[in-house]
Amino acid sequence: MKILVIDGQGGRMGKALVEQIRTLCPKQPIIAIGTNSTATAAMMKAGAEAGATGENPIIVNSRDADLIVGPVGIVIADSLLGEITPAMAAAIGSSPAHKILLPASGYRHCRHTLIGCGNEPLGTYIRQAGEAVSRFISQGAV
Repeated sequence: MKILVIDGQGGRMGKALVEQIRTLCPKQPIIAIGTNSTATAAMMKAGAEAGATGENPIIVNSRDADLIVGPVGIVIADSLLGEITPAMAAAIGSSPAHKILLPASGYRHCRHTLIGCGNEPLGTYIRQAGEAVSRFISQGAV
């Protein structure tokens, strides 16, 4: 199974996601793709097996991913302070992969609000995302 964790900015959310998935699914390889080298490095340090940075790795790896995990902004062009290009958002959004997207509406620079999501701390969403990845893997959903 090909799991991508995609993040930008400082990679804090991606790092926490990699750590959570690693805890719940210790044998599952994780590919970390950052919109910048700082985000990639943070996710690699958290335990991802492979990593890459930038638009082209997101486009290429989204084509055959089974699961994509990250902040909801990864499917919104120009989000994450402009780090998500329209091509990145289109590649992720049109990928056949199942997507587990975390609400990040609490961050003022994201400029989107997801209705129907609670106003929980980021750690709660990280744990829930890790559990969703674990369920996805155990159900053999691909």
